[in-house]
Amino acid sequence: MSTPVLPLLGRGLAAGGAAGLAAGLFSLLLAEPLMDRAIRLEEARSAEEHAHGAAATAVQHHEELFSRSTQHFGLVVTAVVAGLALGVLFVLAYALVHRRTGLADRPWQRALTFGAAAFVAVSLLPGLRYPANPPGVGDSGTVADRQALWLAAVVIGVLGMVLAWQVYVRLADRSLPVRQVAVALTGVATLAVLFALPGNPDEVPVAATLLWDFRVLSLASHAVLWAVFAGVFGALGLRAAGRTAPAAAPVAA
Repeated sequence: MSTPVLPLLGRGLAAGGAAGLAAGLFSLLLAEPLMDRAIRLEEARSAEEHAHGAAATAVQHHEELFSRSTQHFGLVVTAVVAGLALGVLFVLAYALVHRRTGLADRPWQRALTFGAAAFVAVSLLPGLRYPANPPGVGDSGTVADRQALWLAAVVIGVLGMVLAWQVYVRLADRSLPVRQVAVALTGVATLAVLFALPGNPDEVPVAATLLWDFRVLSLASHAVLWAVFAGVFGALGLRAAGRTAPAAAPVAA
């Protein structure tokens, strides 16, 4: 039995809003203190690099256009908006993948599996090649190049995940170990393509401990986003299936 896309879209938006809020609060409580430390280090480094006071004053004035409290509020709002957009994209991909087998079949298992695959493709694999850096790190002239590299990494990660899924499906007549090894080899090949991309063009003049903590928390916020999204999306799918099951029982009888 299939499920109309419109209710599925509603579940995706609800799950995306909840996931964005959870990830935003996670970043606000755990990652923002590290960002504050990184900003203070960047301000100190900029003050040392600029010999005359006018340039340093200009840099300080630019960074005070928005207070940190305003930036914190904007972080959570941006995370929620990004979660809503993620919900729409997730539903489209979910409906495309499961269009032939019925969208209402096994909603919990499919939501968790699809969410885990999305985390690996969109967050983990690109993050391994281009780990997140604290704010203020990087030359403003290389922003477009860094964004293009990150987008290329995301595209490669998604294509690699789709290829792994196709390999698993097309080897359905083989034993489970053979299918798992084939999927693992596909993942290794995807990583090889990712690391063939050019490296980060900018230096990262941040203490190693601070940089490591920031990157781990950044990846953890992505894990929170996808875990909450998959959990809420799957739970709403189970709720919808539970409402339709009693109505279908008399018809079957």
